[in-house]
Amino acid sequence: MRTARKRNFGLAVLLAALVAAGALVPLAWQQRQPAQPKETVTTIPTPAGVAGSATPGPALGPQDPAVASAGQATAEPGTPGAEVVPAEEAETDRSNNAVSPSGPTLSFGRAAGLHLTPDPLRLNSSAALVVNRDTGEVLVRKNDQAVLPVASLTKLMSTLLVLEARQPMDEVLTITDEDVDRQRHSRSRLRVGTKLTRGEALRLALMSSENRAAHALGRAYPGGLPKMVEAMNARARQLGMVNTTYVDPTGLSNGNRSTARDLALLVGAASKVPLLRELSVDESHAAALGGRTLQYRNSNRLVRNDAAGWDIELQKTGYIVEAGRCLTMLTNVAGHELVMVMLDADSDRSRLADAQKLRRYVVAQNGWQDSLAVAKPRAEPRQRVAVAKKKTVASAKRKTAVARAEPKAGAKKRTAGTAVAKKAPSKKEGRVRETFASGKDEPKS
Repeated sequence: MRTARKRNFGLAVLLAALVAAGALVPLAWQQRQPAQPKETVTTIPTPAGVAGSATPGPALGPQDPAVASAGQATAEPGTPGAEVVPAEEAETDRSNNAVSPSGPTLSFGRAAGLHLTPDPLRLNSSAALVVNRDTGEVLVRKNDQAVLPVASLTKLMSTLLVLEARQPMDEVLTITDEDVDRQRHSRSRLRVGTKLTRGEALRLALMSSENRAAHALGRAYPGGLPKMVEAMNARARQLGMVNTTYVDPTGLSNGNRSTARDLALLVGAASKVPLLRELSVDESHAAALGGRTLQYRNSNRLVRNDAAGWDIELQKTGYIVEAGRCLTMLTNVAGHELVMVMLDADSDRSRLADAQKLRRYVVAQNGWQDSLAVAKPRAEPRQRVAVAKKKTVASAKRKTAVARAEPKAGAKKRTAGTAVAKKAPSKKEGRVRETFASGKDEPKS
């Protein structure tokens, strides 16, 4: 009995020692890690258990999972080791409205049922408008007078005013604690203390929707933020944007509201400024800031994807939960300059699909010649293989049916080629079938 007790006691002591050693290893490892620099930014953690609700950080380093997953392959040639910034990083919403079960989970437009308004294209967006800029003719409209939050489409007005104020582009601005987004907790790579020129801030605000850059531009506007907001509303009235209200230069507040019609007027005015057009359609940009190289990409995938076949001259994307996914742009289609506005789509994919639908519809209605809208892209190799297999199976079935129908004595007198020729589809029919399959399985962009 005593021997058994001693053995059990010895095992218990050994087990306790192992547990203690296991607990000490992580502590020892933490002590060996170099201290990470901290930024003096207060963040509000999001509720646990909500998808995508990781506590947002004011600035991300190279070890951030989002950056690691993006990979270095997306960096421009000549910028090895650049810190890759995900294309829509600035257009994230981790506010209580987005993640709280008690907050509004639908955009204002969808909560009002505007997306259910019947339209021949079955658009996902709650509001849409296409205008021929050359003639002023409205080609497509859906709830174009509905007043909705416009998110970062606001930056199109704020950057327009900065350029109209003729402030020096080489003046250096400093990102301060005031520029940190504590409302939506959107991410930014521009750490507090980062210095950049006004021209660089304009570029980042337009092409990648950088909120801290846009806010810094507002602070540096003559008279500061209050004067900037006042000027934005005055300029809107001057342009005839009668249903538009601005409360900040970034669009992070859902108080920034407008209509598709009003935004078309803004696009028309902004498109007259060459620098605004140029900066908004930059596909990518490597910014050297504070000893780091940040690789930014345009937040509009239609701009980044040359294969999509779009000729975009000016654009701006936007998102907060109350606004949904928004997009406005000036694009050349079949030699015609079109202003397109889409408000409150439920995803980035949906707003791009709506843009494709609008383009094809307008081309078809007006009889224009447009490669994207008229000629469907050929099937991908995998799709073509599937089509070929279907044809082979169909041909084999026809051969079997013919062979069974013929008398055995006369079967030798007929050649297989003659039997199949009577039933085989023409080359034209084959092309029609393949085109249809290509159109049905057309990859989304």
